[in-house]
Amino acid sequence: MRNSSHALGALAFGVALGATSVPAIADVVGQSIGTDLRVDASFGGGIGYTVVNYNDADGTWDEAVRLLPADGGGTWMVGFHRTDATGDRAAISRLDANGLLDPTYGVGGKQFADTGIGQIRDAIVVGDRFYVAGIHYLDTAAELDSYRLAGTLDDDAKAAGVMLMPGGGGSVSMLGSLAGHAVARVNDPRKIRIALHVAGGLSRGSAISAMENVTGETLARVDGELVSIAADGVRKFDFGKGAVDCFPVTLPDLITIWLATGVPDVETFVHVTGDGFPQGDLSTLPDGPSEEERRANRYQAAVEVTGADGTITRSILDTVNGYTFTAMAAAEAGRRVLGGEVRPGFQTPATLFGSGFAQTIADTSINDV
Repeated sequence: MRNSSHALGALAFGVALGATSVPAIADVVGQSIGTDLRVDASFGGGIGYTVVNYNDADGTWDEAVRLLPADGGGTWMVGFHRTDATGDRAAISRLDANGLLDPTYGVGGKQFADTGIGQIRDAIVVGDRFYVAGIHYLDTAAELDSYRLAGTLDDDAKAAGVMLMPGGGGSVSMLGSLAGHAVARVNDPRKIRIALHVAGGLSRGSAISAMENVTGETLARVDGELVSIAADGVRKFDFGKGAVDCFPVTLPDLITIWLATGVPDVETFVHVTGDGFPQGDLSTLPDGPSEEERRANRYQAAVEVTGADGTITRSILDTVNGYTFTAMAAAEAGRRVLGGEVRPGFQTPATLFGSGFAQTIADTSINDV
């Protein structure tokens, strides 16, 4: 190795391989670059770089974020092993002075640990401890599993100072605000029934997710627990133009509304107008409705909150098309998080920003009936 105080101060990059039709595979790669900006050809056993592979059944994406000098010589190479299910694991390797894995550390010179951080971006070492920095996670996911996972990782995320908000837009913002508004009007609320009116066409992704929810297990929250219910329990809701049939579906709001309000019983429904649920090969659908279609098809939501005394309180939300709302709400949530409105752990727009969040998006309104 060339004699240079900066010989190990190189950035380490992950190299992705593979075609788009299969999961990308990436390994942790480190190089030694001298002050003359030339790669040290002797590093890594004579090839000029070191490759460390953490790929396993949980994921195939590894990447290094920082090379750090190790006491006694050698180098720590710190990065992440991104799993398909549980987020990033801290991936740590120890290299000897020649850039080879030090077999006295971990298993074959490497090890990893769960972090609860959505995406590891940097790391430092202080004494005998590593500190990794990640980013807060905001998404517009519609699949229930994303919210179940966020709930499972809640304690870990709080300990790591990371916020998980998989529902930064879409129905979670709409229905969370509507439910919170109505619950505030009820003394000792015990049950929430809430329905979303989906107007106009669906995007390819929404149609696939919706059909999976319709044909799969239908859930409701009863006494604080998610339980299976009959999928044929049609119920009427009034979105402002008379009562219409709504059918039960498994929406992530079964988790987020319960999280925000603590009401033990929650049921979610959908009413679809326009083209309805697409049939046939859903992969041929467009990315989403056109601007003209979105302008012509506003969304509504209706909620019924039942108090312990049996009294039912109703409210209605009216807003722009769901796809327009989702984009605007996600951007607004991101802006506010960047502005410092952050609370570690599993959050929703209603828990973080309050039940008035939806009414800050476009011309959204909530009215009591």
